[in-house]
Amino acid sequence: MNENNFQYLRDQLLYTGFGEALELELKEKLKQGAPSFTLYHETYPEDRVARATLTFNKAKDSDMYFFNSYKVEMQKENISDSLTHTFYIGKSGNITLKEAQNLLMGRAINKDLHTREGHSFNGWVQMDFKQTDERGNFKLQLYHENYGYNLQGTLAKYPIKELQNETLSENLLRSLKKGNLQSVVFLKDGKEDRFYIMASPQFKTIEIYDSDFKKRDNRQFKDIKQLDVEYDVVGESKKKALHEDRNQPEKPKQAKARTNNRSNKL
Repeated sequence: MNENNFQYLRDQLLYTGFGEALELELKEKLKQGAPSFTLYHETYPEDRVARATLTFNKAKDSDMYFFNSYKVEMQKENISDSLTHTFYIGKSGNITLKEAQNLLMGRAINKDLHTREGHSFNGWVQMDFKQTDERGNFKLQLYHENYGYNLQGTLAKYPIKELQNETLSENLLRSLKKGNLQSVVFLKDGKEDRFYIMASPQFKTIEIYDSDFKKRDNRQFKDIKQLDVEYDVVGESKKKALHEDRNQPEKPKQAKARTNNRSNKL
């Protein structure tokens, strides 16, 4: 067994989100020296079952093995049918297991990607469950950074408590970019209510769910925040105008009298 190859594959599994659970089995498979082998991994995200099949192939001219791909079979919510998609492993920008699960649950993830020419760019990725390619995989809908979806700016339109703290705000952005359904606190009428949100790049907004995971109308939250901001701006404008009036020097009484006389003559 090639020890360096084992360490590389072990780290690759770790960074792709499979943890250390497959380490011993990986070592045994490498010792056997077969041309190819598979490993299996099962998790239970949000009361669903996600089964992953990892594929490894040996190089033709050396004892090196490569982690080529992993297929995830995700059971749909409350039904026995499942969705299946194969994710391919490259040198960088790989989709992690958690991100794969979120994609199969219909959510969008944010990734640093590369064009065929090697140019890097940032974008949002979401599955199109109505279309599949020649391999049976769902087509991935890409929303390039030029599409104009600004997650941070979108969040600022809502009264989210976590945005008031820099660390919590950064954690929230990071979690949403991974495609997570994230718990947040909304401030409304002096009360704190917990909701769940996720990024929605297609419509340049976020989706909001209550504690029972029922989708809520964004306008009932967004309008409140906008009205508060508008009220604050108008209030500040009135204060500024009043302050300026008070600081204006008083006009001479004679000039005022002449003005009154002219007004009376008209």
